[in-house]
Amino acid sequence: MERTLTAFAGDLWIATGDEGEVRAALRAMGEEAQNILLFDDATGRQVDIDLRGPVVEQARGRGRPRLGVQPREVTLLPRHWDWLAIQPGGASATLRRLVEQARKASAATPDPRAAMDAAYHFMTAIAGDRPGYEAAIRALFAKDGAQFATLTQEWPSGIRDHARALAAPALGG
Repeated sequence: MERTLTAFAGDLWIATGDEGEVRAALRAMGEEAQNILLFDDATGRQVDIDLRGPVVEQARGRGRPRLGVQPREVTLLPRHWDWLAIQPGGASATLRRLVEQARKASAATPDPRAAMDAAYHFMTAIAGDRPGYEAAIRALFAKDGAQFATLTQEWPSGIRDHARALAAPALGG
């Protein structure tokens, strides 16, 4: 799953989408794209992307492609190893399938703590000088959605709406 980015020019919400979509929107802005703040929606942290041409892929050589596999040690009980030994594809393939299933299941259910952290990082970077910022952060960590909404109400709509969207899983929304 590709990360989602959100771009702001001052108080104005410019674009949200995957990296390619946001890059295209920023390229269309030309020189004005120099003063953009770009955020990773999963973490709320400010990021940079290269607005120049797309990444050029190198021609593939012959043989098996590199998959980035990293061998590491896994400690399991004997009954776990016995079960893995009889699975189709062997232990490594079975463990990879189980990890991918768990990743997909956790991606479908947003993590409230991760949402809280993302909202905090975003708000700190872009709204730290806004009225009610500190109280809004306290409301966020107290999981007081009503107070959070009240304290962010007067913020510029793009900043307010994005902060609320990032915080929603933490605030029960």
